[in-house]
Amino acid sequence: FRRVDPYGFERPEDFDYATYEAFFSRYLVVLTRRAIKWSKLLKGKKSIQKSLKVKRYIRKGIPNEHRALTWMIVSGAQTNMEENPGYYQRLLEEEKNDKLVEAIRTDMNRTFPDNVKFRRTADPCLQHTLYNVLVAYGHHNKAVGYCQGMNFIAGYLILITKNEEESFWLLDALIGRILPDYYSPAMLGLKTDQEVLGELVKMKVPAVAELLERHGVMWTLVVSRWFICLFIDILPVETVLRIWDCLFYEGSKIIFRVALTLIKQHQAFILEATNFPDICDKFKQITKGTFVTECHTFMQRIFTEPGSLSMATINKLREACREKVLAQG
Repeated sequence: FRRVDPYGFERPEDFDYATYEAFFSRYLVVLTRRAIKWSKLLKGKKSIQKSLKVKRYIRKGIPNEHRALTWMIVSGAQTNMEENPGYYQRLLEEEKNDKLVEAIRTDMNRTFPDNVKFRRTADPCLQHTLYNVLVAYGHHNKAVGYCQGMNFIAGYLILITKNEEESFWLLDALIGRILPDYYSPAMLGLKTDQEVLGELVKMKVPAVAELLERHGVMWTLVVSRWFICLFIDILPVETVLRIWDCLFYEGSKIIFRVALTLIKQHQAFILEATNFPDICDKFKQITKGTFVTECHTFMQRIFTEPGSLSMATINKLREACREKVLAQG
């Protein structure tokens, strides 16, 4: 059995190979079938028109060989890159902000210590690529600069695209457009969305909301990493990539769908908690196990389990929660 997965991540000591093998042999059949459909859809083109068919295809998973291109197209990153030739290179050549560079350098060794491709000894070592993408982004978006969490996101983009400039434009699509204000210094969007999740849980899984309230557990304690890292290092790689497929196409509400599904699916388990540390522990437990490993079934569940979840509902909740966060600030 391979100690290292196809993306370069070392598997933990207690990795359940048997369950994983059983899942993956079934999943490979699905992937092969999807790959044929995707090849027909793309026919070597560099463009995809948004349509119900495309949305359905994306929800069923983008085959790895088409993933980078599809993310680039559906997120608008491809268009931006084509409209700004040479821009990325210029960012790397211009005068650097020392504080920004220092902050990024500090985080280099902390990024995926369990991934062999990000080790200093690796050849090529992806730390260098990651450094370039983050430094360029910090100078491109000065309002954000660099914020912890961005290193993991950029690292994943590099693993998938294997392309520095594409990773930069995808990072720009995520931070600039798809995630509202998650990484600004005040993290207003992030704090707001954690509150929004709290409100959605009140509506859809009231018993869990009540439990957290009774024990004075703030949502930010149990879910902030879900939002900051977009489930990286929280859910299995294949599952994260499937979530990102939808995130690039459908936007930030996918994060709420995933979070609600995890909570709703494990409601009885969470409700066994009797105190503060217990609750925090349960929230760590629900992101492990077969339910999240079986990414194909898991993705079907996120579109059924939480019920309807319109962007209008989310935007209304965001307005109310933003007021609340600002008042607390």
